[in-house]
Amino acid sequence: MGHSFDFDTPVDRHGTWCTQWDYVEDRFGVPDLLPFTISDMDFETAPAVLAALRGRLDHGVLGYSRWRQADFLSAIVDWYGTRHATEVDPESIVYGPSVIYQIARLLRLWSRPGDGVVVHTPSYDAFPKTIAANERRLLGCPLDDWTELERLLALPDTAVLLLCSPHNPTGHVWTEGELDRVAALCARYGVAVISDEIHSDLAHPPHVHRPWALHGGRGDRWAIVTSASKSFNIPALTGSYGIIGDPTTRDAYLHHLKEADGLSSPAVLSLVGHIAAYREGAPWLDSLGTYLRGNLHLVADRLNTAFPPLTWTPPQAGYLAWIDIRPLNIDDEALQRELIETQKTAIMPGTTYDSPGHLRLNAGCPRTKVEQGVTALIEAVRGLQRRDGAV
Repeated sequence: MGHSFDFDTPVDRHGTWCTQWDYVEDRFGVPDLLPFTISDMDFETAPAVLAALRGRLDHGVLGYSRWRQADFLSAIVDWYGTRHATEVDPESIVYGPSVIYQIARLLRLWSRPGDGVVVHTPSYDAFPKTIAANERRLLGCPLDDWTELERLLALPDTAVLLLCSPHNPTGHVWTEGELDRVAALCARYGVAVISDEIHSDLAHPPHVHRPWALHGGRGDRWAIVTSASKSFNIPALTGSYGIIGDPTTRDAYLHHLKEADGLSSPAVLSLVGHIAAYREGAPWLDSLGTYLRGNLHLVADRLNTAFPPLTWTPPQAGYLAWIDIRPLNIDDEALQRELIETQKTAIMPGTTYDSPGHLRLNAGCPRTKVEQGVTALIEAVRGLQRRDGAV
């Protein structure tokens, strides 16, 4: 039986306290810009998820609940088995109010103030903030520099590798060989691994996401932190989960979650959303992936036609177009001014991820909006080129 899902019809998100649309002025200084910014999508979530949420609300009682129950745990175990060919022990699963909460708590368990935390660059902008706020030191390593990675992991006060898999903002999907190499280095130097896999369900064929559970070994200090929030567009429900290999760390994490932080009672609608997504949402997710690939190929076709030196290729995962604009020899700040003041468009600057000369354009939206965003970018670049006499 075929499935048909509508990703083309725009949904008006204005007036819903929406970070991307209602609060674009916070980051860009100007209201009412067309936003391609924070990494949520403009699509409604899967119909199966909405139906499950409505059903839970119809029950009418919203009291305290438990995450450690068979429906939630088995949905995760089955999803990993069918979607990622990975066996997960239900006992290894933990809950967290957010992925970043889990990262912060694990950093405090596996390192001491002043210790180094290795992160591949360009990095998701929450990573440096979390590391700094927890009084650890960020050790940035270029994505493809294996010599530097080993040097940093070998430092005596390096405690943790915070891996982003697939990588945000570049969309890189780590291969089996790459992950084996990372695992061997971390084992050699006694470095714990936190693998943020929140984009894992959005790998684009032929690329295949491999959970760190396939590489971490039994009993070693490793954790996967993730959520259905990215792939099913439900971050407003809050809630995430982790897979922690080491039972001692797991017990310590849960002790802090419940006793120190008072956060063990989960957001019940998040549980309902996760269960419905993982039990019934695969057809929607498959259709979403196809649609996103169409959007990203549109970005590539338009940009490379307008500016052949870019030779931009779509990411291996996700819906974030990470665009290297250095071949165009234009000033980052001037381009942002042109985008904001003339084109009334907000596209994330690479400097947010400590990577000048790049842009991150969110293509998780109806194709008509993607067209508007790419057109605005092309016109902004051409406007600067005309002004500089380059064209």
